[in-house]
Amino acid sequence: MHSPTYENVHNLFKLNGFHLDREDLCRVAYSFIKEGEDFEKPVGDFLLDWFDGKDYIEMETSGTTGAPKTISVKKQAMVDSALATGDFFELEPGNKALQCLPVKFVAGKMMLVRAMILGLDLEFVAPSSHPLNKNEIDFDFVAMVPLQAQNSIAELKKVKKMIVGGAAVNKTLEKQLLKLPTEVYETYGMTETITHIAARKLGEKAFTVLPYVTISYDDRNCLVIHSPRISDDVIITNDIVELVNENQFIFLGRMDNVINSGGIKLIPEQIEEKLAAKIQQRFFIASKPDNELGEKVVLVIEGEKHELDDLIYESLDKYEKPKEVVFFSKFKDTVTGKILRKETMK
Repeated sequence: MHSPTYENVHNLFKLNGFHLDREDLCRVAYSFIKEGEDFEKPVGDFLLDWFDGKDYIEMETSGTTGAPKTISVKKQAMVDSALATGDFFELEPGNKALQCLPVKFVAGKMMLVRAMILGLDLEFVAPSSHPLNKNEIDFDFVAMVPLQAQNSIAELKKVKKMIVGGAAVNKTLEKQLLKLPTEVYETYGMTETITHIAARKLGEKAFTVLPYVTISYDDRNCLVIHSPRISDDVIITNDIVELVNENQFIFLGRMDNVINSGGIKLIPEQIEEKLAAKIQQRFFIASKPDNELGEKVVLVIEGEKHELDDLIYESLDKYEKPKEVVFFSKFKDTVTGKILRKETMK
């Protein structure tokens, strides 16, 4: 059994109900570019790039960890990533999948690649914040960002498995999703790893890596990803983790966010987790320079200024307790709904 390559399209692949092979897809691509709707044009561009004879594709990174940049990614690595996802989530040819993410970014591109390589029956809709609105179809596999998942709670009973990525799943959303019959996974990854290299079933603490991925950590306790099929280079992240075993890790927070307050190193994400159930609005923990402590802990809340009850801090250590509360009318976000902390603080 030879391994699929990027030149082949699985014979069971369907797009919006139609069996399409390579030639058909190129024709569809041209019509999307010429007369398609706004969200279809990037799909046309991507399909033509995919079948253009080159062995790589150029992609924009999302810019969460720095300025967005263009990187070139091997098409065979994208195929291998799709196969690993298929293995991990037990996807079968003919499974019904939903594409509701913008194809401009890696997650949207990969949903198309998975469908073509694994032979999925792909329903393709305009990316919106309510992707399952008026939906009548039962889906086997769906990928969303947290905002879409939040807005689809009522319709998700028609979905068997869902992956949520692009931003963290907060505790409130996790509780709502756990009540559904849907199997939901939070994914971990970045453009450089061609979407996810690990997933965490909601309700569990640890992320489990996909096939062909091994992990370790460096002297900062940051995750190091080894995935020769996906990247020739070892990928060193700024994500502080606790390794459970060679296949599992618990995400603690980002190195860039660590606060050094009076010599105590604090991870904002861990403080946020303790406060999650007690603050209704969106919020995050940041720091401001302080003469005495070096950096002081600040609670930043989205919305109108109001008084907070001191009881919300009862689960925090004394070092973790915010020394100041700041209100912003509107946070700055990435397209996937990740809060841009530094830009918001500026």
